[in-house]
Amino acid sequence: MVEEIAISRNGDRLGSSDGAAPVAAAPVPLSDVDGWASLPRPTGVAELDRVLGGGLVPGSVTLVGGEPGIGKSTLLLQALGQLARCGVRGLLVSAEESPQQVRRRAERLGIDVEGLWIVGETGLSAIRAAVEQVRPDVVVVDSIQTVWDPDLESAPGSVTQVRGCAHALVTLAKTAGLTTVLVGHVTKDGALAGPRVLEHVVDTVLSFEGERHHALRLLRASKHRFGATGELGVFEMTDAGLEGVDDASGMFLGDRRAATAGSVVFPGMEGQRPLLVELQALVVPSSLGTPRRSASGVDAGRLALLLAVLHRHADITIPGCDVYASAAGGARVTEPGADLALSLAVASAALGRPLPDDLVVIGEVGLAGELRQVGQTPRRLAEAARLGFGRALVPRSSAGSSAGSSAASSAGSSAGGTLPTVPAGNLAEAVAVALGGARPRSLRPSMPAAGSGSTQ
Repeated sequence: MVEEIAISRNGDRLGSSDGAAPVAAAPVPLSDVDGWASLPRPTGVAELDRVLGGGLVPGSVTLVGGEPGIGKSTLLLQALGQLARCGVRGLLVSAEESPQQVRRRAERLGIDVEGLWIVGETGLSAIRAAVEQVRPDVVVVDSIQTVWDPDLESAPGSVTQVRGCAHALVTLAKTAGLTTVLVGHVTKDGALAGPRVLEHVVDTVLSFEGERHHALRLLRASKHRFGATGELGVFEMTDAGLEGVDDASGMFLGDRRAATAGSVVFPGMEGQRPLLVELQALVVPSSLGTPRRSASGVDAGRLALLLAVLHRHADITIPGCDVYASAAGGARVTEPGADLALSLAVASAALGRPLPDDLVVIGEVGLAGELRQVGQTPRRLAEAARLGFGRALVPRSSAGSSAGSSAASSAGSSAGGTLPTVPAGNLAEAVAVALGGARPRSLRPSMPAAGSGSTQ
């Protein structure tokens, strides 16, 4: 039997788990519970605090997942450094890197402050002892997959070890009011490695994404018991570490080329943050019996649906052609409000005609080809206006472009006073408006493959 020691906020031992039954909590009326007793503590990393809704809550357990080399350790080391500058005692359990390696990284990041401790251990009992010795306010375990308990009869990294060690650390955090951050590995599919229960026992699950060969990094919350999960944190990896990106829309559109067929700008929303993203499409003749449909950063099933709607209601068919669609800059767009922008990107690429450079496109596309309005349109268009765009193609039902609008309104009304809008009632009308009256037509590959056909 192994004794598990819990440390209180003032450093006193709260008790042990040597087999004795835990003390049951007395029931109290819900109205007597102080919901503001534990407020988030800002980490000092603005984009991280944005996603967390203000910071880390005392006694909470946060799981941060991401591909190897994406910058998880750098992000958390910077957060610990900022917390230490504010007098918060932090402990970094480096179960993968040596303390010397972490020290060299800290020097590169300019982190040299009192109150930041490190221990290079993988054993669960040694980690508990380090917590008792340092008595930190915040502890980061990097990573949970390398922590092991010798009393569990399985190899480190196994499902049993990860589940058991995670449960022990969560229990310690809840009992002692210790803010805990666990770093988790991911599989080749991008899912967190280990048992699914790992995501259930923690309070918050963060996903750190991006391409290792690209400077952009995106931080999202897929679970957050203390706030919303829709916020997005945007970072840029530099020689000095991760830096928050204040103007994320400008960064996503920084390399956009004007007058390019297949390119459309979509004003999206990530939580309360408007974000302009370039959606791109490419349509080319296919040499395959079954033409390829490839999607990166957009939903592949949604792309297939929109191809079918384009064929049925806008008279744009692309039999025997490969279709590629992507969200530029490593962004990920999943909301239905991007339907119209993605449809026009495909139509533009198929017809070889670019959309106006000052146009943004927003709207959901129904199976009947109708256009449906999306939420928070004024905020989206305000962001587009800030970046210099001049018009927005929107569903006719959106604010400021009702079905009974006049001809003058059809030429350009204002939605919420933010940006002149061009309304359209259905997908065929939107194609005609956006592409300058181009007549929809069927496309045929120059060299059709034998047996090829439409796979809408």
